[in-house]
Amino acid sequence: MKKKLLTLLLGTSLVMGLAACGGGKDNSSSTKKDSGTTETSNASDAQKIFDQKCSSCHGGDLKGGMGPNLTKVGSKYSKAEILDILKNGKSGGMPAGLVSGNDADTIATWLAAKK
Repeated sequence: MKKKLLTLLLGTSLVMGLAACGGGKDNSSSTKKDSGTTETSNASDAQKIFDQKCSSCHGGDLKGGMGPNLTKVGSKYSKAEILDILKNGKSGGMPAGLVSGNDADTIATWLAAKK
C-alpha cells in the first residue's frame, strides 16, 4: 500500500514538474488590428510569455537557475539563432518547442536585444 501511494505521489510530482517547465498549450499573446495584420508585440508581452514558459528554468530575473543566464544572451546569439534554439532545443537540457509561433518570435526579438 505504501509503495503504491509513493508511486502515485512521484508520478504526480513528475507531471506537475513538466507542466511548470512550459508544457501545455501555446497561448499566443499577439493581437490583430482592424486591417487583419498582427501588431508588433512589445516587451511586456515578451515578459509575460517568458514568465509562463521559461522562468522556471532561466529565473524570473533571467539570471539562470537550472538553465543558463540570459541577461546578455543577445550579445552571444542573433534573433535567428535564438529562434533556432527555441524551435530545435539545445544539447545540455533546453528542450525543443516549448515556445512556438508568434510567441517564439516575440521572445527571440526580446532576448536578442539583451546585450
